[in-house]
Amino acid sequence: MSATRLVVVGGVAGGMSAAARARRLDEHADIVVLEQSDYVSFANCGLPYHLSGEIARRDALLLHTPATLAASLDLDVRTGHRVTGVDRDARRVSVAGPEGTYDLPYDALILAPGAVPVRPPIAGLDHPAVHSLRTVPDVDGLRAAVDSVLAGRSAGDAPSAVVIGAGFIGLEAVEALAARGLAVHLVELADHVLPPLDAELAPLLADELTRHGVSLHLGVSAQSVAATDEPTEYGDELEGTLGQVTVTLSDGTTLPADLVVVNVGVRPASALAKQAGLDLGPSGAIRVDADQRTSDPHIWAVGDAVEVVQAGTGAGIPVPLAGPANRQGRRAADSVLGRRTTPQKDVLATSIVRVFGLTAATTGLNQATLRRAGIDHEVMHIHPGHHAGYYPGSEQVHLVGSFAPDGTLLGAQAVGRAGVDKRIDVLATAIRAGMTADDLAELELAYAPPFGSAKDPVNMLGFVAQNVLDGTMPQWQAWDLEDVRRDTLVLDVRSHKEYERGHLEGALNIPHTELRDHLEQVREAAAGRPVSVHCASGVRSYLATRILLGEGFDARNLSGGWLTLAAVHPDL
Repeated sequence: MSATRLVVVGGVAGGMSAAARARRLDEHADIVVLEQSDYVSFANCGLPYHLSGEIARRDALLLHTPATLAASLDLDVRTGHRVTGVDRDARRVSVAGPEGTYDLPYDALILAPGAVPVRPPIAGLDHPAVHSLRTVPDVDGLRAAVDSVLAGRSAGDAPSAVVIGAGFIGLEAVEALAARGLAVHLVELADHVLPPLDAELAPLLADELTRHGVSLHLGVSAQSVAATDEPTEYGDELEGTLGQVTVTLSDGTTLPADLVVVNVGVRPASALAKQAGLDLGPSGAIRVDADQRTSDPHIWAVGDAVEVVQAGTGAGIPVPLAGPANRQGRRAADSVLGRRTTPQKDVLATSIVRVFGLTAATTGLNQATLRRAGIDHEVMHIHPGHHAGYYPGSEQVHLVGSFAPDGTLLGAQAVGRAGVDKRIDVLATAIRAGMTADDLAELELAYAPPFGSAKDPVNMLGFVAQNVLDGTMPQWQAWDLEDVRRDTLVLDVRSHKEYERGHLEGALNIPHTELRDHLEQVREAAAGRPVSVHCASGVRSYLATRILLGEGFDARNLSGGWLTLAAVHPDL
């Protein structure tokens, strides 16, 4: 259809992508964008970096204004205009604007209402010391609060902040506040930071946070935020730091704070769609087809408020990410104007975050989701360098991949100081293409010593998966430790010095280079039991496992070695 008037409700990623694409496709369409806030196009992903000062100019976050959009794209953009209702039969929306209310007819309507922050059941969230970090006014208020508390303290007397929620935005807020010089406490209800990350990688982030002075409170929730009336000493760590408020946790801990940042997630802003009688999914997100069309043939929806299909499970979920929202906006405009569309594919939710010196990234399904969905899978852990080890500056990439029994890659995650983004982007592409372990092993990736290795970490993940899935390398997992210690011989093939620095009680230590000369010792110690082999990262123990298998032993290799084992069992 060629729309006489296209009305877009909501701006930012999804809405503005739709409006801009529509103008590029149809010079004569009457395109009206209704945005309830004062900012129709801003870089919300950049807000934490403005808070930290890395993005110094606030104006850098404001990508477009109504005036620039009118000049460049001839769009009628109305900020401060809130849509209060949709009359589907009459095809018009009711609008509350600065000068009163009015009705606006449409031929096609695109809803891009976004998401709203989840408000957790914490008493005292209305205290002025409590902030969120989602909009331009949010970051303005938070920067002003940080400036104020810093100005009120002498050198060496750091103000304190409590960040509630250790997801992507929470971690970015922690980094920003620490960079500004605040003492930060991070509170997370889950048992590890960044809950979408597989549990065995999360300790790397926890250690990095702790090294930068962040106090972690995991597996607990915030119960209340209350004004602090009297000066109180809170032990050596917090002595002398009197905050505006006291945050009380579910374990009884009390944290004084000059400011509190709450970011525990978002939910679809689908109230308008619900009021209009459009179909919603179980999560409350707006149901759309592969071209973004809702249950009404004249209404489309895009962005954080819509339901997408999760790759691998087929579940309908909201995915509040900028990349999908931008593509959905483009797709909706194509559909509205009768153009060829690129139908929405299942969504991988590929994400990345910087945590001080580390990068963590995910794509596809994590292990928790796979288990909940009952999807059979094998997990591979590797710890290669991000480029050739003989070239100076090589950093480990801690990489986890989950594969179906037929070798199809289902999900991948990585943490490291360099090279993480590149590998996860390749693996996201591989999942989209339906690639298997064999395909990863055969990928031709750019190589020179400063950039990678002849056997790139992506290739290595494929090699390891091939070996596990075809039986060349039987493996055991760190979470099987209790059964392994009870039922098998644990063979530690690290050097004697490594063994002395820490080992499993009762493990037999024979360095892998000496194994062939001590096979009878292993046979006697095993006494007919399987042999569970490990080294530091899984490489030397793979060689040892192959030796033992060749000599008739029932042997298997620890996936990821001691590095993964120690992450899963930190008390070893």
